[in-house]
Amino acid sequence: MNGAGGSHQQQQQRLRQQQQQQQALLMQQALQQQQQQYQSGVLAAAAAAAMTQMEPISNGNLPPGFDPSTCRSVYVGNVNPNVTESLLIEVFQSAGLVERCKLIRKEKSSFGFVDYYDRRSAALAIMTLHGRHIYGQAIKVNWAYASTQREDTSGHFHIFVGDLSSEVNDATLYACFSAYPSCSDARVMWDNKTGRSRGYGFVSFRNQQEAETAITEMSGKWLGSRQIRCNWATKNNSEEKPETDNHNAVVLTNGGSSNSATDASQDGGSKENPEHNPDCTTVYVGNLGHEVNRDELHRHFYNLGVGAIEEIRVQQEKGFGFVRYSTHGEAALAIQMANGLVVRGKPLKASRKASQQLSFWLIRGSLP
Repeated sequence: MNGAGGSHQQQQQRLRQQQQQQQALLMQQALQQQQQQYQSGVLAAAAAAAMTQMEPISNGNLPPGFDPSTCRSVYVGNVNPNVTESLLIEVFQSAGLVERCKLIRKEKSSFGFVDYYDRRSAALAIMTLHGRHIYGQAIKVNWAYASTQREDTSGHFHIFVGDLSSEVNDATLYACFSAYPSCSDARVMWDNKTGRSRGYGFVSFRNQQEAETAITEMSGKWLGSRQIRCNWATKNNSEEKPETDNHNAVVLTNGGSSNSATDASQDGGSKENPEHNPDCTTVYVGNLGHEVNRDELHRHFYNLGVGAIEEIRVQQEKGFGFVRYSTHGEAALAIQMANGLVVRGKPLKASRKASQQLSFWLIRGSLP
């Protein structure tokens, strides 16, 4: 009797274990089904977002003529000095496989470039990582383009290229001169009001002899629909050679910036407008209210997110100031974005306009 009772208990125990196993299996299957449904929904939403939003809407940070459809690189600005390249790679890997990363360290705010293997990853990085806080600073992420410098060209040799057709942009100009190994940069000058090319640009070379050869060989060559003209970007009146002793010097004129390429020193004249000089990185800001001080102006230009601000000067009683960036391209973008920006009820007037005050500060060595 005891044997039969013990056998019955064992059977009941086995049945309970089987029921528990079945319940656990059913629960596991239900959870898996829920996860599959969730993942399917997420993937569907992500796919829809990719189809409709993968191409970021231009936010004003792109120069006219730039085509993001062929770009795989992003510019990263306002980076905390404590951020390392390895950390930057770790952050940007969330958008796709990173090919390479370069971080340019600055004392207060660093910047860098991240290259992806495909354009879609770069677009996703701009969508998802712009404004992300790293060590308490919101990084700025945008397409990397020719005017965003990977290399300091202040000590290079610059030539002027005139008679550019309207379809020529930075990339086209660079490709034209890239046959010369020391070619380091190419920039087309744009009209900030119309968004059209001014019909001229600048090309930089590491090697002086190659720059001179390019002037000789490329003058008269067809680029786009026009024959281009080449000369030194700056030269002395007495001899045709670049002013290599002081590439940061700006020869100021009393007039404002011209909208015509013919007003530039196309045949190597002795004067050079600051807007025509690729090494001029200072922005003139006019129509300031008398209550706007240095800190307030810095805040407004910082919020533009175009690059690191190196120096700001304001003359409150006269209603103008100057903002200095690290590159010509950053200054050009700041002009585009700040023009018409309303500060204390007055629209700002941003330009590279020369002035006696800027000339005075240049002589004192305050604002290059």
